[in-house]
Amino acid sequence: QVQLVESGGGLVQPGGSLRLSCAASGSDFSAYVMNWYRQAPGKQRELVAIITTGHNTYYVDSAKGRFTISRDNAKNTMSLQMNDLKFEDTAVYYCNAQGTGSLKDLNYWGQGTQVTVSS
Repeated sequence: QVQLVESGGGLVQPGGSLRLSCAASGSDFSAYVMNWYRQAPGKQRELVAIITTGHNTYYVDSAKGRFTISRDNAKNTMSLQMNDLKFEDTAVYYCNAQGTGSLKDLNYWGQGTQVTVSS
């Protein structure tokens, strides 16, 4: 079993920055692909960023150049550094872990953390 706990959300002005963190408890953290999703009011949940077990990264087009995903396997943590935030970044952000290999059937979600970009 893996438990995911998110932190770092809050209120920020346009152009500002926030750093979201996801702390995982359990075993085999390095065998999970880690993802950040977000869901804005009235919209579908959107995949924002991915970091693979090999530390390859992916970003949705709207986040490229502004967001950076990272992971620290020794600390069982994952982060999303968000810079130059825009009104349209306002959403609940969710940490997600997808198992690989022998853990491929395992998938876990954090509780979500609110990010509000407002002037």
